[in-house]
Amino acid sequence: MKVLVTYGSKRGGTAGLAQMIAAELRRHGLAVDVQPAGRGLRPDDFDAVVVGGALYAFHWHKAARRFVRTHADVLRQRPTWLFSSGPLDDSAIRSQLPPVPGVARLMTDIGARGHATFGGTLSEHARGFPASAMAKTKAGDWRDPGQVRTWADSVADELTSARVSP
Repeated sequence: MKVLVTYGSKRGGTAGLAQMIAAELRRHGLAVDVQPAGRGLRPDDFDAVVVGGALYAFHWHKAARRFVRTHADVLRQRPTWLFSSGPLDDSAIRSQLPPVPGVARLMTDIGARGHATFGGTLSEHARGFPASAMAKTKAGDWRDPGQVRTWADSVADELTSARVSP
């Protein structure tokens, strides 16, 4: 089974989550391709898709939104999961955070099978406003590899079980 893991990431944190998810899916024997969402990819050649986007001011990364909207017809026909990256605290580790409203609408539109929100990351040397202002109090890596592995395992389990169907 071929899986596309694609993402919208500005500062690399969501790209790192996509790589963690891909590694776990591969551990389950799945063939995985990881690519940025803005690369003009077509999900037609894949059996399943995972789309991730960084959150900025409660909005999903533009490239991730555009990918889902552009390929909605194809994504409706394939098992698809979404993930978000962003909280710069341990809130995503302490409890399961729901998708922001825009992501929830995309999930409904394509019939996504699930969603997870993972912590984000921000360098103390981040440039640009508002990142540099936020870095003064929120710098750090809030991604939890164990949480990511657990979620990716659940995706892999569903994909490798006999009950998966488009």
